[in-house]
Amino acid sequence: MNRTLVEASLDKSKLRREILSERSRIDEISRRESARAIRENLLDQPWVQMAGLVAGYWSIGTEPSTHGLVFALWKHGATVILPVLRPDSDLDWAVYDGPDSVAPGPFGIMEPVDTRRGVDTIRTAALVIVPALAVDRSTGMRLGRGGGSYDRALARVGPNVPTVALLHEGELINGVPSEPHDRPVRYAALPSGLFVTGVTELS
Repeated sequence: MNRTLVEASLDKSKLRREILSERSRIDEISRRESARAIRENLLDQPWVQMAGLVAGYWSIGTEPSTHGLVFALWKHGATVILPVLRPDSDLDWAVYDGPDSVAPGPFGIMEPVDTRRGVDTIRTAALVIVPALAVDRSTGMRLGRGGGSYDRALARVGPNVPTVALLHEGELINGVPSEPHDRPVRYAALPSGLFVTGVTELS
């Protein structure tokens, strides 16, 4: 790894620590209100309402909660697929079929109990929703937790598919450090609204 990439990696680690520290101070009431606002902001979008197959995720810890969003998308008639973390840190996918269709996986994260559909299933999604710690407002680059799982998944997504990262307020920023393997998102969804990043907006 050259010096520039080492510096980017170190900057990412510092930024992750800062954001996780900030997230730990958000109270439970604020978390619930934020999750509701994000859900409503997304469900108001026609391209979300029309998406037949949605790749989402089951939030954990201090992430903006997706549990209500996943349920709402499913109730609105979308087929929702959720990730299953593989031993190689890539993401397999399985169908969500209501609250009783998820159970703790080997890593303690809730996963669908449905048959695994393969890592390439995300290629057929009409909408992709991913977690992030931060997103760069001008480039769309997202800061993940460092495992690279979602960058690998996003690399399989078609160029015209809307990709959305869910954030708390203050996490859409300028200057997210990036490395060659990082993948941008088109939108950042916050409680205050849905924001288009520097990636070309869909027509």
